[in-house]
Amino acid sequence: MTNGFNRRDFVILAGSATVWPLSARGQRAERVRRVGLLMNFPASDPEAPIRAAAFLQRLAELGWTDRHNVRIDYRLADNTNLQYAAVELVGLAPDVLVVNGTSVLKAVQQATKTIPVVFVNVIDPAGQGFVQSLEHPGGNITGISNVESRMGAKWLELLKQIAPNLTQVAVVRATGPGGEGGIEKAIQADAPKVGVKIVPFTARIEAQIEDAIVSLGQRPSLIGPQPFQRVNTGLLVLPGAVTRGFRERIVELAARGGLPAIYPYRYFVTSGGLMSYGVDTADAFRHAAVYADRILRGEKPADIPVEQATKFELIINKKAAKALGLEVPAMLLTMADEVIE
Repeated sequence: MTNGFNRRDFVILAGSATVWPLSARGQRAERVRRVGLLMNFPASDPEAPIRAAAFLQRLAELGWTDRHNVRIDYRLADNTNLQYAAVELVGLAPDVLVVNGTSVLKAVQQATKTIPVVFVNVIDPAGQGFVQSLEHPGGNITGISNVESRMGAKWLELLKQIAPNLTQVAVVRATGPGGEGGIEKAIQADAPKVGVKIVPFTARIEAQIEDAIVSLGQRPSLIGPQPFQRVNTGLLVLPGAVTRGFRERIVELAARGGLPAIYPYRYFVTSGGLMSYGVDTADAFRHAAVYADRILRGEKPADIPVEQATKFELIINKKAAKALGLEVPAMLLTMADEVIE
């Protein structure tokens, strides 16, 4: 498969991860277990090796070591070959599959109803029908849900705190499988409390996201008696494969248009974005390794409750704030887990 990695590729990408097997030759008598890892990233995205390394290192700490008792089959895929990658990995008969995101989970779900699956970064897995309930998943799927509906309101409140003059906020999302509906409802419900109008837009491709963000810099007011009065507009970017892959351009367009923006993950801020609030994605993959370990040791995914994130990190980019003419409130600086100067 085109997007499969050989050992040299993986070492370059994963850096410090050392649990990539060359072959099963020379194994001890103990049966070698097999783990499939499937993520929807382009090969050039540095987030892929960061997450893979975190997963593999934690798996090694739990006793699953290179060329001894585990083999990792690692794949990256985009939407054009995602289903093919899922079928290919299922064909290798892994003991457990670890997948990233809703679209990947849907592809794997179509490919197998029996192989244990651990997911990461899936919104509302019960509402989307992947599990029967968070406490009792049933079936062959369990994992870590990193974003809940209540996050929508929190993002909006934080954005209003750093940019108190905002009067409207555009919610940026891309079409595709996902559980963003609950998040958007929470945002809409919270908007009157913070005094903003929500401007939702949905795009199918990156070019539509670009056009929409560019237009926001010229968007007239949707509030009040003067329909063409310029107002302060902000962006709230929802998680997803498209917004993640297009993050550098989104950040650039927001800065160019003078649009304060809040993002779901740290890597948007390290790309130059204003602020983010969300889970540590590498840490989530370390948790996924714990789930995989439990399954490799005999537990059934049907009996392992879905974990919901409880620890979140606030990242603020003071340089980006200054460029937007914003002064970060002292309270936010105190709350921040990391401040980029």
